[in-house]
Amino acid sequence: MVDPEVHERLTARRAELDELEEHLVKQLSEVRAERDELAVAVRVWQRMSEQLADERATAGSPVVQVAGRAVRLIPDRASGVAESALPADYQRILAALRQAGGPVATRAVGEALGLDTGVRGKLEPLRGKLTKLADRGWLHKRGDGKFTVRP
Repeated sequence: MVDPEVHERLTARRAELDELEEHLVKQLSEVRAERDELAVAVRVWQRMSEQLADERATAGSPVVQVAGRAVRLIPDRASGVAESALPADYQRILAALRQAGGPVATRAVGEALGLDTGVRGKLEPLRGKLTKLADRGWLHKRGDGKFTVRP
């Protein structure tokens, strides 16, 4: 016959081990799920890297797939990068700024492009494009919010 105290200790230890096993199974499941997610992220990164490399090798502004949607990248302005590498709408924006000849507000660029400037929602995407061109070195954004073409 087993001593009741030994039996109690064995039962308690078995409960501890069962609890630990349950915790480890849960933790293992979480680790496997995260590892699977990481594998997917690596595949997406590799595919996008290859696609970017291919697109950069061809003339024009590269197009990549993000969430199943084609997105055109705006290249940084550098020697050897022609304005023709920009998408057509960005080229029209640069032409409108050149035609203005000086610092131009977003509204004036919108008017030159024939946008409905009375609706603020029509100007915000244009402001985003102007800012993107400034961030990439194609334009200069002044402190007063106006834009000029870099020489």
